[in-house]
Amino acid sequence: MEQRELQQLVQRLSIEAFGKPFRHEACFNARLRTTGGRYKLLDGSIEINPAVLELYEMEELIGIIKHELCHYHLHQEGRGYRHGDADFKKLLKETGSPRYCKPLGKANSKPQKIHLYQCKSCRLEYKRRRKMDVRKYRCGKCAGEITLLQN
Repeated sequence: MEQRELQQLVQRLSIEAFGKPFRHEACFNARLRTTGGRYKLLDGSIEINPAVLELYEMEELIGIIKHELCHYHLHQEGRGYRHGDADFKKLLKETGSPRYCKPLGKANSKPQKIHLYQCKSCRLEYKRRRKMDVRKYRCGKCAGEITLLQN
């Protein structure tokens, strides 16, 4: 899907679900990591995470767009547009918009590297996400020397 197609989809959903036009810009933003979309208060634009299209079907994208349009229309009207506001929760129900999107974190994050260390004396293993200098540390159980087993 291209930017132009996204813009047309957002405008169409705004008319169909809310009965009001969307007069600002809608675009993809690949820098979004954990959220499906974002409504920007300052310029009225809506940004959508392109990972939604890669991970899920069109229904999820439509749900995210409707959620962001709830923020948009309420803010434009000067009503409660935040997640905790009663106006926002009511409009979500009326339009059938989801309150949250499905998790996106795994798609955009790098796999965690685990460093495995072992005590030379008692063979106690230590798993660490961050690499450590084995010359500075000793075993917490027996005060033995620690070596790196696996990077």
